[in-house]
Amino acid sequence: MPSKGIVTQLFFTFFRIGAFTLGGGYAMIPIIQDEVVDKRQWISREEFLDLIAVAQSCPGVFAVNISTFIGYKLDRTKGALCAALGAVLPSFLIILAIAAFFQQFQDVAWVRACFNGIRPAVVALIAAPTFSLAKSAHINFSTCWIPILSAILIWLLGVNPILIILVAGLGGYVYGTIAENEKN
Repeated sequence: MPSKGIVTQLFFTFFRIGAFTLGGGYAMIPIIQDEVVDKRQWISREEFLDLIAVAQSCPGVFAVNISTFIGYKLDRTKGALCAALGAVLPSFLIILAIAAFFQQFQDVAWVRACFNGIRPAVVALIAAPTFSLAKSAHINFSTCWIPILSAILIWLLGVNPILIILVAGLGGYVYGTIAENEKN
């Protein structure tokens, strides 16, 4: 049974995350993890890793997908709607404001310089949770070849990420079946 006011908490939690995170969904991962796993303990670390995998595999915006899944887990449809709205609304309002004034500021040198400074920071925001997720997913020296090979196939050879996800899922299923059969 969800606690009273959980939908309000979901909305404002994801609104705050959406309002103060630059760099898109992947940059939000450490902030979402800190808020929903560590502070509020709405889901476990293992559930969070699973949600990240599912959210990446589903079409749509990563942050909306993960907020929807968390909201649904806590208060079904109402929770999913409030969490998703909280995640989307800040970006919508910010983009609306930028669109209204962008033409006036796009050629201003200091604005351009700010955007040039933000780009490398966003890369770091995306890279940092990657290492944290690798640790939580128990990726070690014997299994690190999987994400490395996947990244090379996608980045250098242009293999479709959906194919990588399907092959990895099939490979995990086959490996798990073989490991289970060896136990018995």
